[in-house]
Amino acid sequence: MKGNEALVRGAIAAECRAFFGYPITPQNEVPEYMSQYMPDAGGVFIQAESEVAAINMVYGAASAGIRAMTSSSSPGVSLKMEGLSYIAGAQLPCVVANVQRGGPGLGNIAPAQGDYFQAVKGGGHGDYRLLVLAPWSVQEMHDLTVLAFNLADKYRNPAMILSDAIIGQMLEAVELPDKVENCIPQKPWAANGAKGRGRNYITSLYIAPETLERINLDIQAKYRQARKHEVRYQEFMVDDADIVLVAYGCMARICRTAMKLSREKGCKVGLFRPISLFPFPSERLAELAAAGKRFMVVELSAGQMVEDVRLSVNGAAEVDFYGRLGGIVPSPVEIMEQVVR
Repeated sequence: MKGNEALVRGAIAAECRAFFGYPITPQNEVPEYMSQYMPDAGGVFIQAESEVAAINMVYGAASAGIRAMTSSSSPGVSLKMEGLSYIAGAQLPCVVANVQRGGPGLGNIAPAQGDYFQAVKGGGHGDYRLLVLAPWSVQEMHDLTVLAFNLADKYRNPAMILSDAIIGQMLEAVELPDKVENCIPQKPWAANGAKGRGRNYITSLYIAPETLERINLDIQAKYRQARKHEVRYQEFMVDDADIVLVAYGCMARICRTAMKLSREKGCKVGLFRPISLFPFPSERLAELAAAGKRFMVVELSAGQMVEDVRLSVNGAAEVDFYGRLGGIVPSPVEIMEQVVR
């Protein structure tokens, strides 16, 4: 199946029961399949009148304790940023999927990774973060979506699946388990009916500076816990590597082939693939730098994740960068030539 369909299947399996979206290429199959599968699951599908409306519908459903989701592609996700800041400020769990396309502006519908900063640094206003997972296969579009819902509930924070036009549109075999492990906690904070209890208030408005500071400190404490427990990455042949390619999403797949081609040329090249973009696997990269590795970061951008790699190694290793823009996807040979030149 397509990556976009696998994402929907994962959301349904994770007991997402409310989806609000709006069409934009290359994520259009997500609302398409949601409209097909969600009613049979006993949930709600609404094509909203805009991306702004969709994210605020997510705010409402999440406030009631429902597992809720929206999806879009780059320009549409930008329109959701204010709502995401409100959701983070209200400490509500939800999942947002971004099937990235070329930008800035309307750009085009080709693959890109220019939304990294927006995803991992917050995107909207205020001191908040999204929990960000980056699939590199159709299988992971399913599996990481399930994980995203579990992490969102665990930390009462929005989570994002940061995909791209290649992963969303390509066809691969997928194994759909009969049942997934859903960790859905009790939600005594939810505004889901006050019979027999006091009222619950869901808000991100705290007028008193002391109160707002306390809320912000609580939110930052959650992110510290996520950094301890939710870092995910994958390594390929890094033990003997002199140069380690660092890439996520579709570019990690291409870099894996470039790694193999480079080794055939006699260059000891490995691959490091961050799966969680926030929290970022900084400690492991620092360890590799201390072991004498050099790095080349490869992205479909002008250079965004490369900044987090450089912060991670903190000057202990050389970090090169290679990127393509406008939806141009480099071939494995092109990347190999950058390594072995």
